[in-house]
Amino acid sequence: MKNYLKIVVAFVLIISILTLTSCTQTEKSINKRTVLDENQDIENIVTSFEHPQTKQKFKIVNAYKLYNNYIDEVKSNQELSQLEIYNEEVIKPIYSDCFENGEYLHMAYPVLNEEPDSLTENQKLSEKIDREETEKIIKEALIKSSDLIASENETTVCVLPVTNTKASMLTVGAGKIIVLYNISYTENDLRSGIAHEYHHSVWTEKYLRKDIPRTILDNLIFEGKAVMFDKLVYPDIYYYPIYTTYSKDDWSKIALDLEKTDINRSYEILMGGNDLPSFYGYGVGYQLVKSYLDLNPTLTSEEWTP
Repeated sequence: MKNYLKIVVAFVLIISILTLTSCTQTEKSINKRTVLDENQDIENIVTSFEHPQTKQKFKIVNAYKLYNNYIDEVKSNQELSQLEIYNEEVIKPIYSDCFENGEYLHMAYPVLNEEPDSLTENQKLSEKIDREETEKIIKEALIKSSDLIASENETTVCVLPVTNTKASMLTVGAGKIIVLYNISYTENDLRSGIAHEYHHSVWTEKYLRKDIPRTILDNLIFEGKAVMFDKLVYPDIYYYPIYTTYSKDDWSKIALDLEKTDINRSYEILMGGNDLPSFYGYGVGYQLVKSYLDLNPTLTSEEWTP
């Protein structure tokens, strides 16, 4: 009887070990397949290139190509939240290229933490984006921009679709530019916007000091320099409004705030509204930079960027 029990126990142990081994191998297989799928997705949506003369490196991540995967998963996994699926299918594969270690990661909070609000519209927009033409324009803008100011690092542009027509572009940090592509985008919007954000990217790479609080005036000049830069790259394109006349009345509404480090007030002034013209901060920032360059016309972009 004892021998019988020993045999039974041994048999159960063997079955358990085989089962655990099988499960472990299955889990490894699933994880391996997931990693392979993610890598394959990234390879299919990324275009890398260099400046033909300087060999400066660039990368375009066509993240909108992942939206079909996201939408398919939402339809087939009703028990999971859309945000969870969005993070897994769209954000996770591109996170290291587009967001990781970004100095202004807070700017991308809605992109990272809010699922797209309309599956149908996002799918239509994703399918509408012409990859070849979009990449051609982005390449042109990056190369023209880098002719004026070079970067020591690779610059990555990530393209995501959004239904909000007021959404624009943003710089998450040095070498990380996000194009929030909406249905109202034009080719010239893309050109000028890339030049604008490229300046932010290079300035961040070379001159950002995290230990020094930024005032509202700092932010106005920061944006004004980027507007000036994109005007140098594309003189005939007006992405942000440029006010040719000085309004003492408008200036009086912000003058007492210029030395404050209030980021919310800074945003209000930059975007305009509440008795200020639309995008007022961009326009007045440009005027400040232009006034300085009018007095120093021989300065290169490299010299007036700091």
